Amino acid sequence: MMAEAVGLVNTLQNWTVLDKVILSTKAPDRRTIFGKGNFKILTERIKGKPQITAVFVNVERLSPASERELEEAWGVKVLDRYSVVLHIFRCNARTKEAKLQISLAEIPLLRSRLKDEVAKLDQQGGGSRYIMGSGETFMEVQQRLLKERELKIRSALEKLRKKRQLLRSQRKSREFPVVSVMGYTNCGKTTLIKALTGDVKLQPRDQLFATLDVTVHGGQLPSRMTVLYVDTIGFLSQLPHQLIDSFSATLEDVAHSDLIVHVRDISHPETLNQKVNVLNVLKNLQIPECLMNSIVEVHNKIDLVDNYEQSEPDAVPVSALKEQGLEELKQRIEAAIVKSTGKHILTVKVELSSAQLSWLYKEATVQEVDVVADEGTALVKVIISNAAYGRYRKLFQTN
Repeated sequence: MMAEAVGLVNTLQNWTVLDKVILSTKAPDRRTIFGKGNFKILTERIKGKPQITAVFVNVERLSPASERELEEAWGVKVLDRYSVVLHIFRCNARTKEAKLQISLAEIPLLRSRLKDEVAKLDQQGGGSRYIMGSGETFMEVQQRLLKERELKIRSALEKLRKKRQLLRSQRKSREFPVVSVMGYTNCGKTTLIKALTGDVKLQPRDQLFATLDVTVHGGQLPSRMTVLYVDTIGFLSQLPHQLIDSFSATLEDVAHSDLIVHVRDISHPETLNQKVNVLNVLKNLQIPECLMNSIVEVHNKIDLVDNYEQSEPDAVPVSALKEQGLEELKQRIEAAIVKSTGKHILTVKVELSSAQLSWLYKEATVQEVDVVADEGTALVKVIISNAAYGRYRKLFQTN
């Protein structure tokens, strides 16, 4: 957890960890989360280093009162896990959808701070006063403005969600299988997709939450079947649930995919805990059981492990960076796709003088063509969906 907290800070440009300490805490929603002894140790340590400009307390959420009390005692900005992760998201957001989702995630933070501000005003006798001519108190006005902002953001996200549904239906109509690539943040998902697709535009970055927007990349499997790889947001242990809720529109794509590839950084000391965390998040997202049961697990970064030995027989060991193990992975993905999409591997006889062969190249995945010259025919091995095969039979009236 300490390494992960340091990793979060180092992800941010011009942020540097000057000191770190592990101390026990009380419940984060308590006004004082440290006991007297620990609080004294911390205060002396912070005051003794004037170069410190902020303190990251690695709990999910600090209450506004607790945050204010610590800031007053230490004279520097105090951050919790929610605000640090949110700041990383804000720095990495590129698209309109990601920015809207971050704005939505900020609403709970603004609400809790508003309550704290009003509580302070009440102590001074001003929070419950009515704003002249409006018939509303300061608190009511601010709450109404926040509610209006939230509804506006949700409405904009709903429009984008419908656009995403349209894109999904277009992909389905073209019958391209969709593979969602999931994993803990910085496990190498983008690097793996780049290795599988050869997409030179993909530029992986060695940092947490480098990918916030869902991106889709076409690739080919050994049979020449085209698949679409979906690069998704990474997960994190104790990722505040409200942040996950805000990104639920983005993660919706996962539930509609044909296969999930779970990438693990096998060189990480906490790789097993990371696996559990990712699977728990997927369950909470209500991913269909058939998708959960067909997950292809990838052990990435085997090049960073001395004498790597495969401990889980169903996992596929790879090094995305060194492009090791990719052929085996593609074969596993292909087998799983054929099974999950209900595609068939068939050998059909075609007349070379007809449009059958060109139709099959366009609408199915042609694996082999054996020409029988004497007959003017060919035996064609294809991977084809039920729907496409039905159209083929209707068009060419085969038995």
